[in-house]
Amino acid sequence: MGKYVVGVDVGGTTVKLGFFDTEGVFLDKWEIPTRVEEEGSHILPDVAESIKKKLEEKRILFEDVAGVGIGAPGPIDSNGVVYKAVNLGWNVFSIKEKLEEHLKLPVMAGNDANVAALGEMWKGGGLGSRNLVMVTLGTGVGGGIIVDGRILTGFTGAGGEIGHIHVEDQEAEVCGCGNKGCLEQYASATGITRLANRKLKESGMDSMLRNGKISARTVFDAVKAKDALAMEVAEEFGRYLGNGLAGVACVVNPEVIVIGGGVSNAGEILIDYIRPYYEKSVFHGSRSVKFSLATLGNDAGIYGAAKLVLDSRP
Repeated sequence: MGKYVVGVDVGGTTVKLGFFDTEGVFLDKWEIPTRVEEEGSHILPDVAESIKKKLEEKRILFEDVAGVGIGAPGPIDSNGVVYKAVNLGWNVFSIKEKLEEHLKLPVMAGNDANVAALGEMWKGGGLGSRNLVMVTLGTGVGGGIIVDGRILTGFTGAGGEIGHIHVEDQEAEVCGCGNKGCLEQYASATGITRLANRKLKESGMDSMLRNGKISARTVFDAVKAKDALAMEVAEEFGRYLGNGLAGVACVVNPEVIVIGGGVSNAGEILIDYIRPYYEKSVFHGSRSVKFSLATLGNDAGIYGAAKLVLDSRP
């Protein structure tokens, strides 16, 4: 029985790693660059090497480590098989087996957004709940669904892909996934920027957004300054995301919906725009859901990855 667990969160530019004891106490964190060249073949050996170095540095024996949890982008099933992670260059293979080969330690793997949701349920914005939906609003829109304390993975690990719910029939531009009209095209940081640029083009309204760089941040700064055009953009964003989350809630009936990712830095004002549309569309049994902002920031993935290991122990 090990005394420690390691949580790993593989991102497109960096891999974050965290060290915990088996009581879940956070001890240390560090990061290494993600080497995506040569079909991402260096990523897992680099992770293994980095963990070995850290154990050496802390004078911790391998037999004192209960296991390693890892979250990565792309669909990952409950056996730790990834079904392509395009931005890492990965095809279909078992992350679990490959990392176990390198480390000779038990490994648990999951989709990064699902794992982040588990982290927020355990130690963050969903603390105390066992039924949670997390939506991460970053470059894209990620999602993680926890039902009765467990990640909802689905058949090929594609459960919780909230960003690719179809929300708009009239969309001409193509989403990164190849479809058109995905929630990600309106509720991500890039989506909010698109909505703002479209609105500026179509409307003759005065706006502080006309004077500089458009980003999700500048849009919500303008909303806070009561800029009428920015408020219309926020309204549109809220309608898409509120309706999308209402659809999810009708299926999984969460206790709490946690909003994370870079866009969530705008704060409670986001929820003010999402909640009215959510409440208008959702089935009454899920209307009383609690909305909260994620609190673990970029560490949610390492917390959730560590929790994967702790949950797998007898």
